[in-house]
Amino acid sequence: MLKVMLVDDEVTILEGFKRLFDWEAYGCTVVCEACDGVMAVNQARTYQPDIIIMDINIPVMSGLEALRLIREQNRDCACIIVSGYDEFEYCREALRLQITDYILKPVAYFAFTQKIGRAIAKLKKKTKNSVVIQIRGGVLRLDASDIYYVESQAHNLIYHTKDGIFVASGTMKQAEELLRGMHFSRGNKGYLINLEHVQGVRDKCAVVQGEKLLISRPRTGAFMQELTRYWSEAD
Repeated sequence: MLKVMLVDDEVTILEGFKRLFDWEAYGCTVVCEACDGVMAVNQARTYQPDIIIMDINIPVMSGLEALRLIREQNRDCACIIVSGYDEFEYCREALRLQITDYILKPVAYFAFTQKIGRAIAKLKKKTKNSVVIQIRGGVLRLDASDIYYVESQAHNLIYHTKDGIFVASGTMKQAEELLRGMHFSRGNKGYLINLEHVQGVRDKCAVVQGEKLLISRPRTGAFMQELTRYWSEAD
């Protein structure tokens, strides 16, 4: 079940959020509620919700500031903000915080259900295409589409991702098995490249996020076939 947190300083609105959507039918459960920003941050830390629906204008700490702190501890949750103000500054800050969606008050049933349903669909798709890697001191879940390429060095695997570089123990063969069926291709014995992020091939190198990754001669034919097939399917 996906865990949901609801945040608003008006009890009637919190009750409305619970009644407007058939959470259980979509595999969700409301695990916690909060009526101010500080409570929201603490509840998010305790319950680690998958979906957060939060009013911007709440006491003690604003909704956007609370979400900024929550994002530091939970990068993967879907955040939907609710506001009575359709202001550019709010929208710009929301984009910076990677907010999933924005709902204006008064909340309409159709808009609410449509946007919640869309967020749930994205979360389920993301979970389906995520992988868990062993890193020093624990484990990390990564969305496969956020991985640019995997590099093998000695007995380590270096994951170059949208959110930074992460080092895990293991072999390239293990990385290939973990990412099988997710559009990754070996450029050479040291690189496993996400075809989604290949911008082109120049000078015998795959260009990924501006970096040139050498394609070995034995792998050139297979890599180009896999890349061409991926591009044709993506179109």
